[in-house]
Amino acid sequence: MSFYPLYNSLRIAMIATVIIFFLGIMAAYYVARLPRLIKGLLDVLLTLPLVLPPTVVGYLLLLILGPKRPLGILIYELFGTKLVMTWWASILASVVVAFPLMYRTARGSFESFDETLAYAGKTLGFSNSYIFWEIRMPYCAKSIIAGVVLSFARALGEYGATSMVSGYTPDRTATISTTVYQLWRINDEYGAGIWVLINIFISAVFLLILNSIEKKR
Repeated sequence: MSFYPLYNSLRIAMIATVIIFFLGIMAAYYVARLPRLIKGLLDVLLTLPLVLPPTVVGYLLLLILGPKRPLGILIYELFGTKLVMTWWASILASVVVAFPLMYRTARGSFESFDETLAYAGKTLGFSNSYIFWEIRMPYCAKSIIAGVVLSFARALGEYGATSMVSGYTPDRTATISTTVYQLWRINDEYGAGIWVLINIFISAVFLLILNSIEKKR
């Protein structure tokens, strides 16, 4: 039994979560400060991947990144590699699908932040960067951590979008989710069951972490 799907799923989820962390916080911070109408429009756009079927997200990514699309052709000419049917394409798909979880959690936390703390920091001569990382982020830390956990769990279990942009190649692009489907397709219910149990175990661990954070909050 090859453990490559587990390794690949974990590295994709971890890299995607790091990207989502910074993108989600940045988007949440700036969108929360925008006028109501603009904020509403951007909120719909940034949250849309959460409600769209993952296969639709995958299809839209193929329209942008496909080898016969302008961006895909440009990347191939510059770097000699394709953006699809590779394991790193799954990172992009996971980022797009899981990003709204981080964004929504962080935005709600930033909107509930007591701005008088930031004003107090400015009167003491603290920079905006210091206020953000040393005052705002610690204040919102529990919600941010919850968003990170949810994003990681979502990226780990992603199937629809990743299967469309990366496909299934053993020891190259296979993830836990795509492996379960392929084993089921060839009637290997025992092998599929093992990977299902592994996925359930990992997801349960992260849900326990999330519940622990919620209780402390």
